[in-house]
Amino acid sequence: MEPLLQHLERFSEVLAVSRTTHVSTWDPTTVRRALQWARYLRHVYQRFRSHDRIRTTLERRLHSLCKEGGLGVGPVPGLRNFEALGRCDILLSLRLLKNPALGDAACRYLLQQLFPGAGVRDADRELLQDSLASLARRGSAVHMLRFNIYRENPNLQDDPVMKTQAELLLERLQEVGKNEAGGPSKLLCSLWERLPQNNFLKVIAVALLEPPMSPHPQGEELKLGSPRILEEGSQELLHWLLGKSEILAAFCRNVPAGLLTLVAGRYPALSHAYLSVLADWSQRLHYDLQKGIWVGAESQDVSWEELYTRFQNLCQAPPPLKDEVRTALKSYKAQDGNFEVPGLSIWTDLLLALQSSA
Repeated sequence: MEPLLQHLERFSEVLAVSRTTHVSTWDPTTVRRALQWARYLRHVYQRFRSHDRIRTTLERRLHSLCKEGGLGVGPVPGLRNFEALGRCDILLSLRLLKNPALGDAACRYLLQQLFPGAGVRDADRELLQDSLASLARRGSAVHMLRFNIYRENPNLQDDPVMKTQAELLLERLQEVGKNEAGGPSKLLCSLWERLPQNNFLKVIAVALLEPPMSPHPQGEELKLGSPRILEEGSQELLHWLLGKSEILAAFCRNVPAGLLTLVAGRYPALSHAYLSVLADWSQRLHYDLQKGIWVGAESQDVSWEELYTRFQNLCQAPPPLKDEVRTALKSYKAQDGNFEVPGLSIWTDLLLALQSSA
């Protein structure tokens, strides 16, 4: 066990150095040895991932290395737990490829190792190539998700750019659900912090409508982009959204009423949450006798017009959603005193307005 721990410590130092200008002294032989080291640790991961005692010992040593750092270069990002050993070669290769200090000869050797050309079969290389290609797709997906649709489109669910963004998001959720620590929730929290939030909320709404509702054929192949994979991603997305009250409120406020009604019609849990948010917004309004309308106490409060529009869209939805919404409105009205005179209860006024527009 001690030689293995020493091996792990030495590779942690190599991985840390790979991000610095020290790699300018590396030659092809150094790169080859570093890659061999990384692949060895990947095999260690594959061999001992179900061995609790060895796994625990290695995990403890990795945590210690993260705190101590190596060769004066600080902690080693990316090599923080036992799972990270399974992608040592990916981490090393990416850092070397991104480091402009790597010499020409060493860089050419690295590229030859990663992409040797046709006719050269190597399971380790092919696995690494697939992993690097996957990382490239992730980078492209994040870049695509950053693209903001500024033009007005009343049918965002049919917009080709928005649909592409939604499918990319669902595919990424499926990938991280199987391969990365923290899973979909960690990815979504990261995207929420990094992407334009207003556009991201609309992408979420369109993603929740993917794929179109249809029966799954027997023996359907589970691959990225398939309806079942997209549906699994939608469920992960819904679970995350319902667990984040502030983001859910922003979702209900910023997604267009028509699009949100379509989404609510597909997911009962979301329709109930949406109604709850609308009810909370309604309670913040009071009746202004001089203006003869319901107004908010603060500028960020939802307006009567927006509240009415959102309830109107819900009441125009197909059953059972519209019936549930009307039942909820009548229940709110009864709880508020069951008034029939306008201006006393916002629920009375909403029902009257909705009945006159029916």
